[in-house]
Amino acid sequence: MTDPQDAIDSETASTIERDPRIGERTAGEMQEGIPFIGAGPGDPGLLTVTGKKLVESADLVVHAGSLVNSELLSKFCADAEQVSSIGKNLEELVPLMRDAHEDGRTVVRLHSGDPAIYGAALEQMDALEHEGVRTYLVPGVTSAFAASATLRTQLTLNGVANHVAFTRPQGKTLDPEEDHIGEFVGMGDVTTCIYLGTHAVGETMDRLLDEGHDPETPVAAVYHASWPDEDIVEGTIATIGEKLEDAGYRASAMVVIGDAARKAGYERSYLYGDWANRGQSEADD
Repeated sequence: MTDPQDAIDSETASTIERDPRIGERTAGEMQEGIPFIGAGPGDPGLLTVTGKKLVESADLVVHAGSLVNSELLSKFCADAEQVSSIGKNLEELVPLMRDAHEDGRTVVRLHSGDPAIYGAALEQMDALEHEGVRTYLVPGVTSAFAASATLRTQLTLNGVANHVAFTRPQGKTLDPEEDHIGEFVGMGDVTTCIYLGTHAVGETMDRLLDEGHDPETPVAAVYHASWPDEDIVEGTIATIGEKLEDAGYRASAMVVIGDAARKAGYERSYLYGDWANRGQSEADD
């Protein structure tokens, strides 16, 4: 096969020209090629209808290992060959999917959450496209939305949070200068959702305290959002690190920072208030 980086570079260089397939189909339509499907946050019921149809018809399901609920795999694709992508590199995954597809088998690639958020779907798709295999994306429910539902709140709330930031903390894949969590929290009306950072929550909160952020700012961590063993750890910038450490969670938790995590102090929206009644008032006049 072509070197994956060469394939990525080639696909990237061609982006100055719009892909002619854009606009032909909507995100919910089944298309030609290998679909890269968002499996959702965990609960099989949060797989989309289109995603369910695709995995049910698959001969080969390449999935994200323990990040995808085994109940989903056994419920919707028990008859398919199932291969975990954990521990495999592009040089293994791309030929596996390409060869199966060229042999006439129905192949699906199942990612956790939504592939658009901290996934590595595009590099696989570009490598496959370079090998002559068409691909497409099928959206899923990202863990931030499942965490919001668990917390019985909204990520945006009138008078509290006008913006949402999806981010991750500094570490092996993110340099300190690329870590903007403090900036998001400092804006005040932002709900900051931290992915892939459960192991670094204590360090992250220490940095926020050193930067002068309010130690009483609410923080909620939802472990395994929507899974049977889901758990919620609530605290503040000052306390959440120790609480998570005591709980023993080092991974798989969505961390939500901001007043929206506790739905504190929000205001009635205009949608069902004055704005909604405006037409009737004008008619009465």
